[in-house]
Amino acid sequence: MHNTTIDSKNIFYPPGGILIWIIIFLELITFGAALIAMAYYGNQEQELFHNSSLKLNKTYGMINTIFLLTSGFLMAISVSEIKKGNTKKFNKLLLLTMLFGLFFLGLKSLEYYDKITDGIGIGYNTFFTFYWMLTLFHVIHVIVGLVILTSVYFGVRKEDSKTSIDDVEASAAFWHMCDLIWILLFPIIYLLF
Repeated sequence: MHNTTIDSKNIFYPPGGILIWIIIFLELITFGAALIAMAYYGNQEQELFHNSSLKLNKTYGMINTIFLLTSGFLMAISVSEIKKGNTKKFNKLLLLTMLFGLFFLGLKSLEYYDKITDGIGIGYNTFFTFYWMLTLFHVIHVIVGLVILTSVYFGVRKEDSKTSIDDVEASAAFWHMCDLIWILLFPIIYLLF
């Protein structure tokens, strides 16, 4: 594994590099603006949002929260292991990280299937327009995150690996962003209204 030596205390070189953090802040601003808009419209149409929220499966939402938090926890431990030079343990933990990400996607797919079979699509009402747009945008981020983690996994496994600690940290930062966005989405979409 290729190592880079960077002064980790320098603000311009956060874990994973400054570029990934610029992307993360832009993503958080985007989701934050959409959530503020949802809260605004929810205040305008309180009864509609409340009745629509009752159609959501809060158990699915909670289980998916547990899946993503577990995945994020495993990701954090895997980064710690790779920094110690324990590639074998890193690989196992990263596979578990991805497995919990796949569990999240599986349960979210089941939730989407339930909504579609109930005739609740993106144009059903204002609440579900926000629900579909925000959760699908998040699902896309989880899929991208899994692709990145898969790339890092196979990169680290190569004998003459060019994958650096920075690459691992950048992928971890992106994955944690997916956790953070879900932690913002879950209470607002599933519990607030």
